[in-house]
Amino acid sequence: MKTLLHELEKMDLIQFTELVQEVSNQLEKERLLKKLDGLFINEDLIYCTPSSIERCIIIGDIHGDLDTLLKIIEKININEIKEQKAVIVFLGDYGDRGEKSPEVYYLLLKLKSILKEKIVLLRGNHEGPDDLLAHPHDLPLFFIDKYGQEGYALYLRIKKLFEKFYLAFVVLNKLIALHGGIPSNALSMNDIAIAKKIHPKKRLLEEILWNDPMDEYGIRESYRGAGKLFGPDITENFLKRNNLLVLIRGHEPAKLGYFISHNGKVVTIFSRKGAPYFNEKAAYLDVNLNKLYSHEDIEKFIIRI
Repeated sequence: MKTLLHELEKMDLIQFTELVQEVSNQLEKERLLKKLDGLFINEDLIYCTPSSIERCIIIGDIHGDLDTLLKIIEKININEIKEQKAVIVFLGDYGDRGEKSPEVYYLLLKLKSILKEKIVLLRGNHEGPDDLLAHPHDLPLFFIDKYGQEGYALYLRIKKLFEKFYLAFVVLNKLIALHGGIPSNALSMNDIAIAKKIHPKKRLLEEILWNDPMDEYGIRESYRGAGKLFGPDITENFLKRNNLLVLIRGHEPAKLGYFISHNGKVVTIFSRKGAPYFNEKAAYLDVNLNKLYSHEDIEKFIIRI
């Protein structure tokens, strides 16, 4: 951890650029292999069985909040992760809205470099393709502020990484984690796996990145201008059809760092604090998969900071 902190203080441009390339190569290798240590890859879906991974840590939106991210990483204990059958899943929205966005990206990519397949980087709407990218998208401004015009070239390299991040992480018979929500027309997990491939002909990718849960049944167009609002029936049908217990997602600020909806079957995790959201707490999940028997168990694994 001390070494990581020292590197964050330096944030050498050349070293940063080399790190981006290293992680890009790592992600390409994962997709070619399709099978890692306890993990399997189907297009943009990465999944495992409860027997291959026992501990699953899920971290929500960060938006440049380096201080909270460091507290979470310290609490998790990276040295323990190395020796465990464990995986850390990030739900997307790493930059924008926070001036420490470059530092957040450096830390996440460094963790990926060190822990390899134990780090899973999902895609949020702030890592979307150009036609779905959240606005304002101020990430390039933070890189330019830090490194001048060379920072913009570095930003473009990182932007290319967005296409290599996964869309969802699944623990078979247990949970699915993604950024926004269940696409309204998704029947199987394969629909999520191929969402990017069939975009923009079908709106699955847009809904994965932008959807939010609502209390009413059915589907409505979202107030965000992208994605949809999905009701408890959409969640229930998808989970039941795919033999899953609970959906874990980010995307929405939460005053206490999390909130639970759809009769306990949707958990929203928000892992940053401060402007412009001003939530009192940040939260993340540290799930013992051997003790997750029902969606009702999930709340006991929520940790607030």
